[in-house]
Amino acid sequence: MLSNKVKLTAKDILEKDFKTSMRGYNPDEVDQFLDLIIKDYEVFHQVIEELQQENLRLKKQTETKMSRSQHQQQVPAQPAPAAGSTNFDILKRLSNLERHVFGDKLYNE
Repeated sequence: MLSNKVKLTAKDILEKDFKTSMRGYNPDEVDQFLDLIIKDYEVFHQVIEELQQENLRLKKQTETKMSRSQHQQQVPAQPAPAAGSTNFDILKRLSNLERHVFGDKLYNE
């Protein structure tokens, strides 16, 4: 995306050598080079703007998903039975509960 539009690399700019004329550098050559740099900066600016907009959109999307997730977490889930819960364990707990509620009356009759 970016590499297709950008014409200069940092190395190109660094290594650019302008030819000198009687009065110094050739002004037309310098202007042409600066025009390329300006075009590249315009491309960079456009890409940065697009990425910033996408970043904002993705942040909003993430916030929306997180708020939905938090809302769903507020509804308590039923606890899953423990791995060691067998019918025997359940019957034993039920027997202990009956003994606690009804006392020895249940077993003395």
